[in-house]
Amino acid sequence: MKELNVKYLHWDSNTLWNQVFFQELNEIAWNEIQSVNWSKYSYKPTVRFKIAYCDFGLILQYQVEEKSIRAKAVLDNEDVWKDSCVEFFIAPQNDGIYYNFEFNCAGVCLLAAGNSRNGREKAPLSLVGQIIRYSDLNKKPPFDETATNTPWTLFIAIPYVCFFKHPGFIAPKKQTLKANFYKCGDDLAEPHYLSWNPIQTEKPDFHRPEFFGSLYFE
Repeated sequence: MKELNVKYLHWDSNTLWNQVFFQELNEIAWNEIQSVNWSKYSYKPTVRFKIAYCDFGLILQYQVEEKSIRAKAVLDNEDVWKDSCVEFFIAPQNDGIYYNFEFNCAGVCLLAAGNSRNGREKAPLSLVGQIIRYSDLNKKPPFDETATNTPWTLFIAIPYVCFFKHPGFIAPKKQTLKANFYKCGDDLAEPHYLSWNPIQTEKPDFHRPEFFGSLYFE
């Protein structure tokens, strides 16, 4: 299983997205999402991510270069995985519950929690709306699949309150949590399912916490 050290940054919700924020983020190393786990879906966009954390929450940045983009979902908790989508699954404790944070290229988010693919509980929209997102796309959803030669970038700040099954969850300093990072696009002309940590299943399935890698929060 892959392992990754996650740096602590001295930010809060008032300093996100300012010049200092981006200067600090530039110093965080990129990590590749490049595991093609199912030969039937061989298309491999170029995808990488950064992750950090602070007292406010978790900070993510994705950068994607793919042949085409799509964003039909316009409201949070809609079917964003059918669009050009990046995902982050994480288990904050060793109780079997993990969260799936899924974002299309425009920043529309789906958030749910549970201990398996089935029976997952979607987060209240009031919570999902607290996730700060910034996409550098110059297109607003909804839009159909469109060819592009320009990479897109998505910045995300997930406040700890979004871990709604774990009240009181705070910055996991000096802890190791299990997680995985993904890129997909179920309804694109070339469907694809990439992961950071490899998945060993017969068919595409991101809901497999036994294949999560390790994140150590410095």
